[in-house]
Amino acid sequence: MDRDTLQSALSQDVSASARAALAQLEAGADFEVFLNQTASAQQLWDIWSWRHEVMLETGVTPRPGLVEAIAGLQAAGTARVYMATVTGTRRRFTIFLSEDLTQCIACW
Repeated sequence: MDRDTLQSALSQDVSASARAALAQLEAGADFEVFLNQTASAQQLWDIWSWRHEVMLETGVTPRPGLVEAIAGLQAAGTARVYMATVTGTRRRFTIFLSEDLTQCIACW
């Protein structure tokens, strides 16, 4: 996957985290797409929704966009997704992409 394809996928997501990741990517931030395996969005939802609950119970402030990303994973159901990261100047973004790599399912 090249930079332009990732930018296209992120540009379709209106969330604040996706917009911030896109801006960092356009500014030349490093990125990596893990194409060696997919995961079920449902499994990832199970993991991240549980982690979010634990964060809230223990007083840890979740990164911006996590709640919206969890909702995106839940909406994707059992679809297979790929993971990508964008490492900007101030933070690292976690991105989940549709199996055809054309849509951002979740970003935080």
